[in-house]
Amino acid sequence: MTLTQLKYTLAVAEEGNFTLAAERCFVTQPTLSMQVQKLEEELDIKLFNRKSKPITLTAVGEKIILQAKVILEEAKRMSDVVATEKGIIEGDFRLGIIPTVMPTLLPLFLNSFIKKYSKVNLKIEELNTASIIEELSLGKLDAGIAATPLNNSLLIEKPLYYEPFVGYIPKPHPLSFEEKIDVEDLENIDVLVLEDGHCFREHVLKLCNTSQKSKSFDLKSGSFETLIHLANEGMGMTLLPYLQTRGLIENNKENLKYFKSPEPAREISILYSKNLLKIPIIEALSETIESVLRGAIKFENIKVITPK
Repeated sequence: MTLTQLKYTLAVAEEGNFTLAAERCFVTQPTLSMQVQKLEEELDIKLFNRKSKPITLTAVGEKIILQAKVILEEAKRMSDVVATEKGIIEGDFRLGIIPTVMPTLLPLFLNSFIKKYSKVNLKIEELNTASIIEELSLGKLDAGIAATPLNNSLLIEKPLYYEPFVGYIPKPHPLSFEEKIDVEDLENIDVLVLEDGHCFREHVLKLCNTSQKSKSFDLKSGSFETLIHLANEGMGMTLLPYLQTRGLIENNKENLKYFKSPEPAREISILYSKNLLKIPIIEALSETIESVLRGAIKFENIKVITPK
C-alpha cells in the first residue's frame, strides 16, 4: 500500500470516473487504474462498483476512503513539519478571512505577497468568525484573519493592525455639522448596522452602548454599500471600518466624520493553531500585511473596542 495508491483511489471516489481522476492526478488512465487495482488486490476487497455511472464506492470502500483521507492528511502534515523546520516558504496555504475585512484588505497585500512568495499556493475563502474557528480546529484552514480577541485557548492570535471606526453621516443629520464626533454622541441615536453574524455589528453596538438597531425598520444586510446608500437617502447614519472609507467616491467622502482622540478601533489578527505548522508562511503573510498597512492606517491614539 502506498500514498500514491491512496491518492489515486481518493480521486476516483471524488470524481466518480477513472478518466477524470487520472486527469486530476496528471497520469494516464491505465496507470491510475492499475494502482487502484493493486490496492484492491492487497486489501482483498472491491472498493468500487465499476458498473454504475458515475462509479460509486462499495460499503467497505466508503470506510476505506474515510481512513485514506486521514492517512493522506497526516502525511501532508509530516511535510508541513519538515517545511517548518527548514523555514521553507512554499506549498498550499488555506486562509479564511471575515467578510468585513476581506474586500478592503485583500487588494492591499495579495499582489505583493504572491510576487514575493511565488511558490506559495494561496487558497482564500471568505468566512465568518465562527466558521474560521471551526475550520481551524478541523485542520481545514491553516490560518484565519478576524477581529480579536476571541479568547480561544486552542488558537494563537497575532495582531496585525488596529482599524479605527469612522462615522458616515450625511446632512441633515444633527451630527453631520460636527467637526469631529465623540463616542458619547452615539448614545440613544439610531445607527444603521450590519445583520446578525457580522462581528463588526457587535463592535458597533458595543461602541453605541446599546443592543438596538434602527427603531424604524428591520434591516438584514451584510453590505456596507447598502448602509451607505440608506444613509444617503436620509435613513440615518452608520459606522464604517477605516479601510472601507478609502474607496469611497469623493462626494461620499464628504460625509465622513472622524472620532475625537482616542479613536475607537477594532483589532484585526491572524489566527492559527497551536500545532505551529506552516509558521514560515504565516510569518511571511503577517510581515507582508503589516508592511502595507503601515502606510494605509496612520492613526496613533486609538482605543480598542472588544464586543465581548
